[in-house]
Amino acid sequence: MAACVSRVELSVSCRSLLDRDLGSRSDPLCVLLQDAGGGRWAELDRTEKIKNCQDPEFCKKLVVDYYFEKVQKLKFSVYDIDNKSSDLNDDDYLGGVECTLGQVVSSSVFTQPLELKQGKPAGKGTITISAEEIKDTRVVYLEIEAQNLDKKDFLGKSDPFLEFYKQTDAGTWQLVYRSEVIKNNLNPCWRKFSVPLQTFCGGDFNKPIKVQCADDDSDGSHDLIGTLETTLAQMQTAGAGSLVEYECIHPEKKQKKKNYKNSGIIRIKSCKIETEYSFLDYVMGGCQINFTVGVDFTASNGDPKSPDSLHYISPDGINEYLIAIWSVGSVVQDYDTDKLFPAFGFGAQVPPSWQVSHEFALNFNPSNPYCQGIQGIVDAYRQILPQIRLYGPTNFSPIINHVARFAAHSLQQGTAAQYFILLIITDGEITDLDQTRQAIVNASKLPMSIIIVGVGEADFKAMEFLDGDNGVLKSVTGEPAARDIVQFVPFRQFKNAPQEALSQMVLAEVPKQLVSYYKWQGWPPLKGPEMK
Repeated sequence: MAACVSRVELSVSCRSLLDRDLGSRSDPLCVLLQDAGGGRWAELDRTEKIKNCQDPEFCKKLVVDYYFEKVQKLKFSVYDIDNKSSDLNDDDYLGGVECTLGQVVSSSVFTQPLELKQGKPAGKGTITISAEEIKDTRVVYLEIEAQNLDKKDFLGKSDPFLEFYKQTDAGTWQLVYRSEVIKNNLNPCWRKFSVPLQTFCGGDFNKPIKVQCADDDSDGSHDLIGTLETTLAQMQTAGAGSLVEYECIHPEKKQKKKNYKNSGIIRIKSCKIETEYSFLDYVMGGCQINFTVGVDFTASNGDPKSPDSLHYISPDGINEYLIAIWSVGSVVQDYDTDKLFPAFGFGAQVPPSWQVSHEFALNFNPSNPYCQGIQGIVDAYRQILPQIRLYGPTNFSPIINHVARFAAHSLQQGTAAQYFILLIITDGEITDLDQTRQAIVNASKLPMSIIIVGVGEADFKAMEFLDGDNGVLKSVTGEPAARDIVQFVPFRQFKNAPQEALSQMVLAEVPKQLVSYYKWQGWPPLKGPEMK
């Protein structure tokens, strides 16, 4: 469903393993398993075996695909290997640990005691896991212009564009970038563009690069103006006033015409290589993701005591509000060290004054609205439900502005230390649309994302409007959002889907939103891998 965000390499070491071998120490090996559902575990990878060692540091890295929007349950199992077969059933079990990949990547070093089974420690044995993303995050930025290109059009000048090709290992040319077309211009200056270094030349600065300049024809029969060959190493010498110039050569013209010089000059104005940080760079660098929940307690939900109410808790203890909190919260909680989550309600009359409130703490403690873990939010929701009167109107802006104040405060640190996710669960009849638009436009300049889950069967037109996928959201005064920070999902689409499908849909955008925000600010991760 979602594309793999990245691949992660896990380094494993153990201390004080149990001794199972008579006369010598254990010969340990670590196996990585992933939860395949229904109590089954599937092997993903395994380390090498290390002979006679109770404190092994395994050399082989364990590789796993990483998805932010999924809870990826892993099990690390350590065995004492006494034979050559790859089957582990005949080997002694030295202990294991179950955790999520989110827990591993959000701690710079993850150390846990090994257990023979739940609650039974494997002596003093511990396992330490650290994660590193497998990637080349460098990006090539190029600015290019041309002079005196050949005129190809009968009635006007050429409409030139560029194509860049890298040479594959098989010797063929593979397209890596195509520029925009500049109409009717023999001295074009193309806009600055970027290509990942891996795509551009496979990370090899001396790999041949072919640049082709052609005249765009609307019927698709583009006329070649000329080509040149270079390498990234050559292009890199451009910049700070010194341009790198190439003659653009048309091979047939060169053969036919004795006095042929060239078909124009192509100039590299600048060629820079920069590092683009990924979501995991920020998380592993120490960025905390703060999770806040806002629950819609307006009267349009129906009386919570009535089975047709959206707030009615079924005999098995759930409703759509609770499923949404669990589904999204179970993923996000791994990225927040203190596991304290503020939770608010809006649109209800609240005791003792029975005034309508649009941001009351679910635990009725306005000075400390934090709930302990996702279970704490669920417990607070269940306790508050019989104590309030569902009312109205449905105002989103107070709770958005509430989280935005915290995000604005963290902004003053000037570092990629904190990012905020607000989950609003609503039955969709929004009253303060104009104020909410303004609140979202303001929040788009802050380190935060908003997820709206629509429950029930209402018309969610307003919600879809707030989710800027069909064009940029603007405030009433016409100010555009700095970036798209709202993701809206109607719960009904997931009625019969597995519980994790909802979180995968709503959280898939968050890594991009977080990275785009810090890139816009020009902030690197708090600490890079070499600084840990």
